[in-house]
Amino acid sequence: MAQGSSIELLHRSPDHIWREPDPDQVVPAQHPAQNKNLPHSESTGLANAVEEEDVPPNGGYGWVCVFCVFWINAHTWGINSAYGIFLAYYLSTAAFPSATPLQYAFIGGLSMSQSLLVSPLVTLTTRLYTLKTTLAIGLLLETAALLGASFATEIWHLFLSQGLCFGWGMGFLFVGSAGIVPQWFSSRRSLATGITSAGAGFGGLAYNLGTSALIQKVGLAWTLRVLALCQFVVNAACIVALRDRNKIVKPNQLAFDYRLFGKGHFLFLLGWGFFSELGYVVLLFSLPNYALSVGLSAHQGAIVGALLNLSLGVGRPIVGYFSDSIGRLNMATAMTGLCGVFCLLIWTFADSFGILCFFALLAGAVCGTFWSTIVPVGAEIVGLKDLPSALSIAFMMMMFPTTFAEPIGLMLRRSHGNIYLDAQIFTGFMFIAAALCAWFIRSWKITDNDRKEVAKRRREDVVGGMSGSYPRYPGYRDGDTPTTWTSFAYTIFRNLFVWMKV
Repeated sequence: MAQGSSIELLHRSPDHIWREPDPDQVVPAQHPAQNKNLPHSESTGLANAVEEEDVPPNGGYGWVCVFCVFWINAHTWGINSAYGIFLAYYLSTAAFPSATPLQYAFIGGLSMSQSLLVSPLVTLTTRLYTLKTTLAIGLLLETAALLGASFATEIWHLFLSQGLCFGWGMGFLFVGSAGIVPQWFSSRRSLATGITSAGAGFGGLAYNLGTSALIQKVGLAWTLRVLALCQFVVNAACIVALRDRNKIVKPNQLAFDYRLFGKGHFLFLLGWGFFSELGYVVLLFSLPNYALSVGLSAHQGAIVGALLNLSLGVGRPIVGYFSDSIGRLNMATAMTGLCGVFCLLIWTFADSFGILCFFALLAGAVCGTFWSTIVPVGAEIVGLKDLPSALSIAFMMMMFPTTFAEPIGLMLRRSHGNIYLDAQIFTGFMFIAAALCAWFIRSWKITDNDRKEVAKRRREDVVGGMSGSYPRYPGYRDGDTPTTWTSFAYTIFRNLFVWMKV
């Protein structure tokens, strides 16, 4: 938490939660005699009225919003995950004779990166107009992209339609709806967010199997048209039913709040996402084609991809549930690292259909940890008011790994033997690097929680009219003001090895 930020004491009444501002930031108290033995900065503002803070309903219509965002994710990220099937088809046929494997790889990465690049524009559109306007723009763009791709005859047609336009449509739908569910929940926030992100997994399961079957029966062009119709109907219904609480929460909807870059823990949050996406995209798009490289059929490759997405769908709510019970940052760190271990110890030796299915089920449950926990973890790190701006920056920064991850994976392929071995090792170590970033965020959060606890006890003494010395927290003066970078760094390092629910 930045210096000088308000540390709040919450007092619950039947209708509202009230918060008491930091004593250093309010006007002098009306009864100074009670605190005559205290320093002036500690005896100020103890009788002030406090600012009203919104209490999320923790359910209610929020569950309808969870259902809607689940289906939006299924018909955006779910369709996008089926690009692994399209990629295997493009690489094994001469649908576009002049195209190279690297160009095909860039199309899949381009759609993901563009969906994240438009985050500031999505935030700006929601602030200037309404949420439904933002989502309607995404619906029209995604429909146009899939229909346009069905008429493509040159590789650059695919770049513009299945890559650029689809990415923008997916971005307006996904980013626009990402911040809605946290507004409706408090203690169940991770569970609700996990359920919504599971839509990407179940959608990917359906669209991996459906796309493979449709290509074989009706061809590439009509497959894309069927996908366009399906997503239009479902996403339109969800847009009508969704409601936000922006008028109550009053979120900071700055398209790009540069002040967040001054917070070291936010930079580690970006690092966690950056390395996670480098591993996630290679795994998601390469797995079906890897199955072909070890002698499996296209149908078996589609099943492996579908199982990965099935496990994504099942695993994300489970990760969300346990995030609420044992700590959001604890789960984010552990599950991200576990995925790296699975890639290094199982995927590198998976040369049969059975082992590959086993790996897909294990890795799928944890490879999407970033997407299932970024919203609740972001709320923990920056707060609900700054969450839209933080997500906007985080999603925009993810455009670099999502654009280049799959091309890197294809460039790492060998000419003989296990041609994907280098890509597998690369994927595993990217997840481990991401886990290290999350580990440092966790340590910062423990440090910040301890600092706030010390400051809370100190202010309780001030409110009670007590005087005397106050407990110190290592690295801080009077539990509030940082001393030196050396002592602060030592505290962060020490808390790397402390167990606490965070």
